[in-house]
Amino acid sequence: MSKKQKNIKSRSNDVFGKQARKKEIEKKTDFYNLHKNTIWTIVVIVVLVIFFIINNTRKVPDQGPYPPNYKGVDTSNVSSDL
Repeated sequence: MSKKQKNIKSRSNDVFGKQARKKEIEKKTDFYNLHKNTIWTIVVIVVLVIFFIINNTRKVPDQGPYPPNYKGVDTSNVSSDL
């Protein structure tokens, strides 16, 4: 083989080698981009569950007096045929 043919082959192998290295590097750094939606969904659900638990475990305040001019429901007319 002549020197020109050897140089052409070696150059073509270098280009493919560099492309392969770039692809490997991109695959390693894409974890966050691949799982970004899953991570944020889990974070939001955990925060909502924490607020739900806090809201439902607080002590319920005692009922106070009715406001002025409040007319209560008359339960004497309600039938209990259940």
